[in-house]
Amino acid sequence: MVGGLLVVAFLANRVFRLTRIPDVVVLMALGLLLGPVLGLVNVEKLSRATNLLGTLAIILVLFEGGLELDLRDTLHHFPGSLLLAFLAFLFSGGLVALLVSKGLGLSLTSGLLVGAVLGCTSSTVVLPVLQQMQTEEPVKVTLMLEASWGDVMAVLTVGLILGSKGQSGPLAVSLAHGFLLQVGVALLFAVAVGVLWSRLLHVLSEQRFWQVLTFSIVLVLYAGMEALGANGLIAVLGFGLTLSNFPGIDPGLGFRHLITTVAESQQALLTFHSELAFLVRTFFFVLIGAVAQLATFREHPLFIAAILAALFLARWLAVLASRWSWRGIGAEGRDAILWMLPRGLITVVLAIEATEARGSELSFLPGLAFAIILATNLLLVFGSLRGRRTALAGAEAGATSAAPAVSVVAGGQAATVAADHRRWFLDAVLLALLALAGGVLWYGNQPVASRPPRVEKWIHSHLHRWK
Repeated sequence: MVGGLLVVAFLANRVFRLTRIPDVVVLMALGLLLGPVLGLVNVEKLSRATNLLGTLAIILVLFEGGLELDLRDTLHHFPGSLLLAFLAFLFSGGLVALLVSKGLGLSLTSGLLVGAVLGCTSSTVVLPVLQQMQTEEPVKVTLMLEASWGDVMAVLTVGLILGSKGQSGPLAVSLAHGFLLQVGVALLFAVAVGVLWSRLLHVLSEQRFWQVLTFSIVLVLYAGMEALGANGLIAVLGFGLTLSNFPGIDPGLGFRHLITTVAESQQALLTFHSELAFLVRTFFFVLIGAVAQLATFREHPLFIAAILAALFLARWLAVLASRWSWRGIGAEGRDAILWMLPRGLITVVLAIEATEARGSELSFLPGLAFAIILATNLLLVFGSLRGRRTALAGAEAGATSAAPAVSVVAGGQAATVAADHRRWFLDAVLLALLALAGGVLWYGNQPVASRPPRVEKWIHSHLHRWK
């Protein structure tokens, strides 16, 4: 099963350009199939690993995102991304809190708690999707930073609301003070540790397992910041950003051969952590689908639709109010940012934390969180298809207006492409037949008591029809 999941995750990641469906959606659908639909996995055992696996996944994804950021681009788009993240979280949390408090009759504090859980986009979805999409660099940097800020705001707000009984003063003041304190301390330690570690890269890269040692520093930094009351997520992002940019601004590393060595070490580090993040992220989103509560869709369809509409309205308002602060982003970029509102890992982790703290009052929240995750990722699919049609229309218009100076070589190339397509089709059919034969053999060798009951019922019903 593990091998099959990784194969599916690899294929889903690679065919994104054809289907425009993020691999996150495919992985959650696969989890639904393995868990609630077919019952092939033990949901109770898997649900215990959700928090641990989720935290590990978000650490890896943020560190990978920091390694890919350029310092100049980050500073250039910092104000616009921060304003977008703040307004999107404020509008989304406020509208969801209003719906929950009025629609379900909960207190304002509980409504704000639900709004904070559902109010931010997920960096664990946004960052991998941005790696697969062909968008402008300003759009990628703005969305990457916005998702990272949103994660921090959501974690901080949920923590303050859950601990607000013993606090005095307005919640907004406490939130602003806590945000500045946590982010400031985290960035200070992240830059200091990143500067020290970057000086060791050219020495460590000559040793075996040095990427694993760097990963251990990432985990220690995260845990240390959380223990000090700072934000570990921002520390991980800042550590990766410092590692990828420090040799370029450090006068002590002025030798050309040393710069080349450090650049190669950084590329190896990025490759290792991106593959590790892919591995952990695959199991996490399959796990989310496996532990999903499908009854939420049947019990509260109108409520889910209302929250989804509120989140999209909040996103539209945030884009409209913050676009003046963006730099180098045109109309197509604004449209891509509008549809980039997926919820994911942080939503699940915070929903579980809030439910454990408030008990039966918020027992609906984990199921609601999964429903919103799936719905917002489907909106992301729609936005990706829309962006692709816009790009194709622009390319066709440019080709039409261009002078017909180059002749098209059609015959031999078309025949080659057709032959390649036939070869791929035959290979796919062969693999499908092998998979079907393997599944039949596996099913026949299983004891009757161990066979999935729903599959057994389906087979018997169809055999009865054939007879």
